[in-house]
Amino acid sequence: MSTDTGALGALLLADARLPTGGHAHSATLEAALEAGLPEERIPDYIRARLATVGRTEAAAAVVALRAARDPEPGAEPDYGPVQEALAARTPSRALREASATLGRGLARLARRVDADHPAVRALPTAQAATPGLRALRPVVLGALAAVFGMTAEQTARAALYEDAQTVTAAALKLRPGDPLTAVRWLLDLSPRIEESVRAAAATDVPHDIPAHSAPLIDRWAEAHARETRRLFVA
Repeated sequence: MSTDTGALGALLLADARLPTGGHAHSATLEAALEAGLPEERIPDYIRARLATVGRTEAAAAVVALRAARDPEPGAEPDYGPVQEALAARTPSRALREASATLGRGLARLARRVDADHPAVRALPTAQAATPGLRALRPVVLGALAAVFGMTAEQTARAALYEDAQTVTAAALKLRPGDPLTAVRWLLDLSPRIEESVRAAAATDVPHDIPAHSAPLIDRWAEAHARETRRLFVA
């Protein structure tokens, strides 16, 4: 894989048509609406995610990128520390499992793109750090970013955009309306996205990944995992 495909890689990762299973997830929006979140508050929900779990996951993706791009001299990349740090900052078991499921889809893509790339070969180190839990999505995203030659800013933006767009896409299925309204939501939130991009891109080591929790989202996710009638997995 060429190292000059960073811009193209960022577009690819932001494309909803990428077959990694993201269409089955709502970023917990379904559970939030079921719990009584008013439809008109969906932009606020996206904003809250950008400042909390979104920023944490974007920072983790950047740290995973750094681990893949700058391993210890003579060593293979080791995602164990970032996997552990992110798992510790994701209190909800349901959200950890959802992230691991999404990570599995991205890992399949990574192996198809360049199975021999050191960043891809090292992915099992993430799972080894948290037995019983596959590599979390931000960790795999960072590995793929290394394969594509993406920058820290491109990686963080891809993570944050995907999170916001997951909510907007799910909203159109759960509360059908004008798709252009969802586009407006994203454009209005672009300053918040870029603010989180800058913060995430400046993260260097696992210890510095922010622990911006969202207890209500955790609660909704756990309740959603027990539902027998639902449109989205998570």
